[in-house]
Amino acid sequence: MAVARTRSVALVGVTGRSVEVEADVGNGLAGIHLIGLPDTALSEARDRVRSAMVNSHYPWPDARITVSLFPASLPKRGSQFDLAIAVAILGAAGVIPAERIAEPFFLGELGLDGRLRPVRGVLPSVLGAAKHGEVTVVIPAANSAEAALVPDVRITPVSDLRQLVEWLRKGDDPPEPLPFDPKDHVLPTIVPAVDLSDVVGQPVARRALEVCAAGGHNLWMLGPPGTGKTLLAERLPTLLPDLELDHALEVTAIHSVAGVLPPNSPMISRPPFVSPHHTATSAAIVGGGSAIVRPGAVSLAHRGVLFMDEAPEFPRHVLDALRQPLESGQVTVSRSAGAVTFPARFILVMAANPCPCAQPQDKSDSCTCTPTVRRRYLGRLSGPLIDRIDMKVTVARSSRRELMADRQFVESSKTVAARVLAARERAAERLSGTPWRTNADIPSSALHADYRPSDEAMKQVSSCLDSGTLSARGLDRVVRVAWTLADLAGKPKPGPDETGTALALWMGLNS
Repeated sequence: MAVARTRSVALVGVTGRSVEVEADVGNGLAGIHLIGLPDTALSEARDRVRSAMVNSHYPWPDARITVSLFPASLPKRGSQFDLAIAVAILGAAGVIPAERIAEPFFLGELGLDGRLRPVRGVLPSVLGAAKHGEVTVVIPAANSAEAALVPDVRITPVSDLRQLVEWLRKGDDPPEPLPFDPKDHVLPTIVPAVDLSDVVGQPVARRALEVCAAGGHNLWMLGPPGTGKTLLAERLPTLLPDLELDHALEVTAIHSVAGVLPPNSPMISRPPFVSPHHTATSAAIVGGGSAIVRPGAVSLAHRGVLFMDEAPEFPRHVLDALRQPLESGQVTVSRSAGAVTFPARFILVMAANPCPCAQPQDKSDSCTCTPTVRRRYLGRLSGPLIDRIDMKVTVARSSRRELMADRQFVESSKTVAARVLAARERAAERLSGTPWRTNADIPSSALHADYRPSDEAMKQVSSCLDSGTLSARGLDRVVRVAWTLADLAGKPKPGPDETGTALALWMGLNS
């Protein structure tokens, strides 16, 4: 009897941390003891591992078994350590050579019959293992497509414990690593048959949506029901370009940790669209959980769109929780066991009715809400949150004549997406050599130091800042939108027209 060591990975948010799994089979009262801050799911691994080994026709050591997970100060959660624990015990018992299991990483949950079941978070786990160089990672066969997204890592998919043990005992070379080709692992997302040409009668809102897609800006639409606010928001992802490879891996890793990643073809190449219900809790929006912290809607919408329909119906504290990720592009969830940080850089689109009754306010006087009631209703959206919105658009009801006249100006998503892609390419060329991709990403310091428009273009904006109409944060957002308007127009720098239009969009003036 001796000590055997192997390796596995623990997830802290969407980051993989290497964990050394040690097993000691020695004298003492027969039993298995897990140490190293295991949670309930991991503590139950002793029963799963024992049944899996026995049903795979390997002897269970009639001795005292101690399994240590290092570092001991790092909380270990989940069932992905089952395979590493079983392999370490088999190595300590002499069933398999201990030197064969020292270097590879083992991930997977064991069934009672020895089958290897898939686990969530395989992509960030393999990314964490890849930090140690060219390593071998043994994973369940059902997770093989997801794990193959990480280059320069030898992936060994296995279907059950016996297959793995026989390979380790024979000393043969591991199977050939799975080839890495992102095109072979693109998620076949079922995209709804939606197109921007479906929205008629809202030319200003369609233009705002194009600017929003080109620069990554936040948008607030205010108007009565039936005017197309939801239709516009749902069509925003059709205007966004495909995710770049590094962004696609970020998004895929988040969805893998959340357990919402489909098997077999796990690569997410399109920007996600997340639309939570207005009854969602703060933990559902920003992330949380008592034992295991899961990413929320703001992280699931990373590099995509977060749509808050009927925004005033959300609890105010839930809406105010968006303020920090809108500024920093990440959200930190603090619990007694520690703090976990998730990426959360998204485009926020909010839609709201002008009053609780949502009836038109025209000559027919269908709306019975008093001005006080209307102010109180929209007052649920706090000033600091509204100050973080780049564009505000009023969506009014259109007459039949306006609808008929606007049909000749409606463009398809494909046409608008081409202009958006060209604008993003201009922005990327200007921002080359920096960590930013879109105008919305540029921090305030760099915005005024390196990308400040001319004094003539800033004249109107500066006067609004002096009068108190525009805040310092609002000034930054107006300048960013002005740069996006210049990119869409093919201009090298924003002029008075671009800054004036950006200022009108920030103030909610449809002009």
